[in-house]
Amino acid sequence: MFGSFDFGILLANAPFLWNGMLLTLQLTALAVTGGLLLGVVLAVLRLSPIKPLAWVVEAYVNFLRSMPLILVIFWFYTLVPKLIGRPVSGFYSVLIAFVMFEAAYYSEIIRAGISSVRRGQISAAMALGLTKMQSMRYVILPQAVRNMVPVLLTQSIVMLQDTSLVYVVGLRDFLTSADIVASRDNRPTELYMFVAIVFLVICFSASRLANQLRRRYSL
Repeated sequence: MFGSFDFGILLANAPFLWNGMLLTLQLTALAVTGGLLLGVVLAVLRLSPIKPLAWVVEAYVNFLRSMPLILVIFWFYTLVPKLIGRPVSGFYSVLIAFVMFEAAYYSEIIRAGISSVRRGQISAAMALGLTKMQSMRYVILPQAVRNMVPVLLTQSIVMLQDTSLVYVVGLRDFLTSADIVASRDNRPTELYMFVAIVFLVICFSASRLANQLRRRYSL
């Protein structure tokens, strides 16, 4: 099998493949960052005593979590240009879709992490003179983060894998770049195996880190 394996095809197209990997990593980093920030806001609003607001957030989270990601990508790819009245690059429309979609998952993880902190902690913080927002910022969230980190890391691994769906809007991520080379040079075995190995190394390493964090925090 490996006797006819052409390593040269990988070296010859290394810059092209690297550009695809950069797009994949960039999308992952921005989507995770944006999803976390929006997820924190959604989680706090979901726990709000203002019931109508909590219901709206709950509906948003449940709706997006029930939709296939590829469908959400199509929505934002066609919807965003119409909303702002001018064309938008595929990169930004996909990024918005990823942030909105991942925020729904991150918010549930964050909400569970916040709920895992004992209610007495809030009472103690407020007894010391802190407001609810200060209690959340300085007392609840720091404790909740420890419980959330392993699960957030696992969800980020899923985000990395989901970036391969951007081919539907014509973006050249790592997998799409490999597919282009494989089709052009008729070397699918080398390219797809290389992509599989790269994703395996990245995801396995991140999974090991998540498991170590779980053991460390006894989760």
